[in-house]
Amino acid sequence: MTIFPAIDLKDGKAVRLSKGLMESAKVYSDEPWKQVKIFEEMGAEWVHLVDLNGAFAGEPKNLDEIVKIRQNCGVKLELGGGIRDEATIKRYLDLGIDRVILGSIAVKDPEFVKDMAAKYPVVVGIDAIDGYVAVEGWGEVSEMKATDLARAFADAGVEAIICTDVSRDGMLSGVNVEFTLDIARACGIATIASGGVKDMNDIAALEATGEIAGVIVGKAYYEGTIDLGRLF
Repeated sequence: MTIFPAIDLKDGKAVRLSKGLMESAKVYSDEPWKQVKIFEEMGAEWVHLVDLNGAFAGEPKNLDEIVKIRQNCGVKLELGGGIRDEATIKRYLDLGIDRVILGSIAVKDPEFVKDMAAKYPVVVGIDAIDGYVAVEGWGEVSEMKATDLARAFADAGVEAIICTDVSRDGMLSGVNVEFTLDIARACGIATIASGGVKDMNDIAALEATGEIAGVIVGKAYYEGTIDLGRLF
């Protein structure tokens, strides 16, 4: 199971949110690229990046920091937040981002996502509140069930699906293993758990299923409840 250390970018800084609320942002680094370098030196294969400002604006907003990260770090990078068109996908891939995460657009225009997945390394991000898909930086909840959206991308050629239980995200309340399994079984492709990861028990519970491809670790690292160095 792949461990993805996470960095959320807000106003050029590395932060973590609670339940996706921008006003809850806690700053952990003024120089995000240095934190990515720490993850790389620990032995991480991938780092998960989110442009939080971009997720709300629908366009890149932390480009300078993303460029700095890529220029200074050799780890693989996946990036989401406000990626809504092919030009932005190409721009990020040209910068050296290894794969892009498409979230809100996957709900609004699934055919676009399928077209992009046929041409580029694409991951679909499914963020859910009470089982229904949240969009626009988690500011809105759609009428679509998360499992139905996952099923729609079963044969679309996407590299993976990242599923986040928004109610747990940044809360250190424990990962939602059952929700992640539901998504994995609905789509039948590599599924990455996100939201609420608290400690090594969560990692063990996900790994024990044998059906979950990876997990994103954010606040648990920053608050010291998980020693990432033991996982690589």
